[in-house]
Amino acid sequence: MSNQQDTVWMTAGALASLQTELDELTSRAEGDADQARQVELRSLIRRAEVGTKPDDGLVEPGMTVTVRFTRDGSEETFLLGSRELVRPGSEIELDVYSPSSPLGVAITGRSVGDTVTYQAPGGATIEVTVVAAVPFG
Repeated sequence: MSNQQDTVWMTAGALASLQTELDELTSRAEGDADQARQVELRSLIRRAEVGTKPDDGLVEPGMTVTVRFTRDGSEETFLLGSRELVRPGSEIELDVYSPSSPLGVAITGRSVGDTVTYQAPGGATIEVTVVAAVPFG
């Protein structure tokens, strides 16, 4: 579980969508579920980091990352960010990996060319090399 103070990278569109949802919930406020969602939305909005990351090859949330799997040489490109902010109709067409996922934890803070290993949810140890890390968008 992430610390409440951690920033959450998101697109401007995702932030606007969260604010709209909060405004709608605030205007109707019907029950505990709505109140709980309002608390969650306020936390996300307060911790939001919007904007383009620097193109410095450093892996961090908000970057489009490509990794190469050592075992078979295959590559995968994805957005490192919050899955909860990707909704149907969103402008994000890539798979989204959370920074708190095993792969996300292993590559965050690494640079292009770095090779890291991580423990997959099934227990296998996987080795990947960061091939590219560029700002999303």
